[in-house]
Amino acid sequence: MGPPKMGPAPVSVVTIQTEAVTLTSDLPGRTSPFKVSDVRPQVAGIILSRLFTEGTVVHKGEALYQIDPAPYKAAYDQAKAQLASAEAQVVTAKLKSQRYADLVKIKAVSQQDADDSKAAYGEAAAAVLQQEAAVESAKINLGYTRITAPITGRIGVSTVTPGALVTTGQTTALSTIQTLDPIYVDLTQSATDHLKLMEELNRLGPGGGPPKGAAVRLQLGDGMDYPLEGHLQFTDITVDQSSGSVTLRAVFPNPKGILLPGLYVRAHLVEGVDPAGILAPQVAVTRDEKGRPMAMVVDKTGHAQIRQLTLAGTVGNAWRVTSGLTPGDQLIVEGGQNAHPGAPVKIVPPTAPVSGPPTAAY
Repeated sequence: MGPPKMGPAPVSVVTIQTEAVTLTSDLPGRTSPFKVSDVRPQVAGIILSRLFTEGTVVHKGEALYQIDPAPYKAAYDQAKAQLASAEAQVVTAKLKSQRYADLVKIKAVSQQDADDSKAAYGEAAAAVLQQEAAVESAKINLGYTRITAPITGRIGVSTVTPGALVTTGQTTALSTIQTLDPIYVDLTQSATDHLKLMEELNRLGPGGGPPKGAAVRLQLGDGMDYPLEGHLQFTDITVDQSSGSVTLRAVFPNPKGILLPGLYVRAHLVEGVDPAGILAPQVAVTRDEKGRPMAMVVDKTGHAQIRQLTLAGTVGNAWRVTSGLTPGDQLIVEGGQNAHPGAPVKIVPPTAPVSGPPTAAY
């Protein structure tokens, strides 16, 4: 008498369904200022005073340095005096031109003299315009002796002190202002991963494209999460030849100045949505001897069957499956070790609840 015949192996299953799955990536990045401006002199002279405190926030138009204005004030006064002289000369030239115009009619003066007086009046009028431009130029240079902030932001260390000589077009900036609220975060993604993502989004169609202004979350270097959410601004269209990566730029609010330029961060970036994604619990997926992912399903006749899977990352406690499973499949999540391909199985309730996979992460 042989051993008793074994009945169908008991297994627990979940029914595969499609659901919207948000595709995200974790990318490294560094912060960079929203705006940067070097403070440079536009006229030469001696610095009389520094009017700001290093490391503080300065506002656009706020005075930062005072250059000795004395030579520029003198040039401005001289230009105004020359303008007054030119204006007086144009009055005389105008009256003479008018008199000669009347006299030439009665032949009291020659036509040549009348033409010369008219030309002299034109030259005098042009001299006035020239002197007005000289006054305006002298006024602008005088204004440049008070160096103001070109943008609003936090100002750094001053490279000069009162008494220093500065020159027009010097290479060394007097200081640097950086706008840090908002602040940029430049992320890098390998070109290979970027191409895979683009292929995936193209496969998903119009509904699966990257959301406009996609949300981005940050994790700081110490592992802490940055409390404010940013959004994706653009993706570069050029691959960096040295690193083989593309740059994605996000912008973040930074009202408390927590994020400083050059800070290393990791970003959690939403890149698209698969409107009909398939998720399989990780406990249901195993590997064959070649390391290929596989799972077992119960077919319509009640028999176990092996499916080779193609996976595209994890979603919480689940795998995202791009091939190998279809909606309606009964995926074995318990008892698979006792089931054999092609053998009948008996579906029983699971001994422990199988938590459903989340849909908001990839």
